[in-house]
Amino acid sequence: MKDIKIFACNTAEKFTQEVCNCLNLKMGEKDSYKFKNDNNFVQFKESVRNQDVYLIQTTEVPVNERIMELLITIDAAKRAAAKRITVVLPYFIYSRTDKKDQPRVPITSKLIAKLIETAGADRVITCDLHNSAIQAFFEIGCDRLTGSYLLADYFKKKKLKDMVVVATDAGSSKKAYKYSKLLNCPMALIDKRRSNNDDKAVAANIIGDVKDKTALILDDEISTGGTLIEAINICKNHGAKEIYAGATHGIFAGDAIERLDKSCAKEVVVTNTIPIDDNKKIDKIKVISIAPLFAEAIRRINEGQPLGDLFLYEK
Repeated sequence: MKDIKIFACNTAEKFTQEVCNCLNLKMGEKDSYKFKNDNNFVQFKESVRNQDVYLIQTTEVPVNERIMELLITIDAAKRAAAKRITVVLPYFIYSRTDKKDQPRVPITSKLIAKLIETAGADRVITCDLHNSAIQAFFEIGCDRLTGSYLLADYFKKKKLKDMVVVATDAGSSKKAYKYSKLLNCPMALIDKRRSNNDDKAVAANIIGDVKDKTALILDDEISTGGTLIEAINICKNHGAKEIYAGATHGIFAGDAIERLDKSCAKEVVVTNTIPIDDNKKIDKIKVISIAPLFAEAIRRINEGQPLGDLFLYEK
């Protein structure tokens, strides 16, 4: 690798350090703080002129603060004459607002894409978008990695018996089918109805067989946990022997942690795309690092190599 520098936005230091360790690189130095008038300030403490610059940002609360800091950091790198600026967003901010599904509502994920472009980014690396069509919101390059192989490999190594992958609804059936192929096991589908816009999920029935089996409920993210809790309960009611859950992104909004802790799920596995506060770390939650995957993507982009085989399970 040559002419490369990697910087962490605030709250992304731990993840960035993991990436840098994988690449045997020193994390770049910069200042980022607020003035007394609440305005953000960013300054690189080393030259980035003609460098291949990677800016890593996570989505720890408050999310809007993370967005503004990222945009200002991009602008600082651009004005410091960086050769190329790549934004690394392990979890894409506002990814769930990806379509106009109600009257008079925004498509905020597209707005975020345009803001990142306007600030001066040349490329974006992200992971497991809520809707893969978000890639088309960018006029610049957008590489979408996936944590599905990492999660599938984790459960494969556990050597669980009589596994069945359970889709939480029709919308997640495609993901569930992919996991069932990776794990070489059958799948089932929960017939679910959602009410209103209050994130409250209502599950009705299950299509498929989970009786006396190990149910794996795998999705792209766990937010409030409403969908997952309903899926856990209905799998239990239909005779599942053990229940495991997994997702690339562990958002754990509201009281999700408390609800999951009280649930009959044996384990909930997520990657570290989103930092998890110490008060949310319970024994039932297992975090596996996806930083090596991002490190390999950064190395390949810097060296002008293809990313395609990062999606091959055998690799």
